[in-house]
Amino acid sequence: MKRFLKMALSIIASIIILIVLVVVLFIKLSPEFGGKASSAQKVEYAKSENFSDGKFINKENVNLDMSFSQFAKIIREYMKPHPNTVPGNAIPVSKLDSLSIVQNQTETKMVWFGHSTFLLEIGKQNILIDPMFGNVPAPHPALGAKRFSNELPIEIESLPQIDVVILSHDHYDHLDYGSIIKLKDKVGMFYVPLGLGAHLIEWGVPIERVKELDWWEEIVHDRLVFKCAPAQHFSGRGMTDRMNTLWASWVIQSEKENIFFSGDSGYGNHFKAIGEKYGPFDFAMIECGQYNDLWSDIHMFPEETAQAAVDLEAKRMMPIHWGAFKLALHEWTDPVERVIKKAKELKVEIVVPQIGSEVNMKNPIIDEIQWWKDN
Repeated sequence: MKRFLKMALSIIASIIILIVLVVVLFIKLSPEFGGKASSAQKVEYAKSENFSDGKFINKENVNLDMSFSQFAKIIREYMKPHPNTVPGNAIPVSKLDSLSIVQNQTETKMVWFGHSTFLLEIGKQNILIDPMFGNVPAPHPALGAKRFSNELPIEIESLPQIDVVILSHDHYDHLDYGSIIKLKDKVGMFYVPLGLGAHLIEWGVPIERVKELDWWEEIVHDRLVFKCAPAQHFSGRGMTDRMNTLWASWVIQSEKENIFFSGDSGYGNHFKAIGEKYGPFDFAMIECGQYNDLWSDIHMFPEETAQAAVDLEAKRMMPIHWGAFKLALHEWTDPVERVIKKAKELKVEIVVPQIGSEVNMKNPIIDEIQWWKDN
């Protein structure tokens, strides 16, 4: 019996060692995890007010540490059945014609790809925002839940030349390695928060086509102004690179429009500060989904999303960060239904287009057809 137990323990130990070895090799060798800033770059980052003790920081008192009991609670919750966290059927997607993008030279239009990915046609330029075209928001397909839809409005290969890509932070549901690899040769410039450029350069994007910005910095690109603004979140793609890159929201201004994109963020005073400095906004895409009491500092509840629109002085708002992936345990339609209710209460005009539908920024259709109800 003792001999059998010894052999069993030896086999278990060998399996554990093998698993650890595979994980370490995967992290070390997989390109998904991106690059690292050089020592010289870190010296430059230390000049930022958003950098302290070798890491980027939030301005508010944000607690990112989780106790063992909280972690255990999350694990238990994820193991329980939670109805309606994903659609019963694949979400329908409107198809986008590449020729219509090329031919559009006058109107400002926006197309939502689900979650936080957008194609913005503005000022005769094509702007991609957080281009996550992959099927799973994880470093490996086995490590995440698949997209709610079976297809995209348009495949990367069919997209025309992209003038600018802006990125909010380096989490997998916003910065996708596979998408960047396919996009990089058709993009003019990448504008990103401090530190994030290391990932792009590691993946083969020429350094001269990457520009990093700190909060409250701005850059002009062919008459469009891109302004990097605060957010309340965190960053990291691996086990040891937490807070190594900055996270941000973005303001995009043409001669006629003023547009806000929140990226990921908990609710905080920064929304009012952005509204006072850069508002009012014609249109605001604001995070609304993947929330939980345990991480309320870094992801808003829908009622806070509607209040953020008020703080930003947004004429119209659109809820984002939902409709594509399951990253929390709420029902998948809970974000949109709750934010619509609160927006009406606060008298905020809300736009909820179907994935792939073109939204005309000057005259957006206020969607009364609740397309998510049939899924």
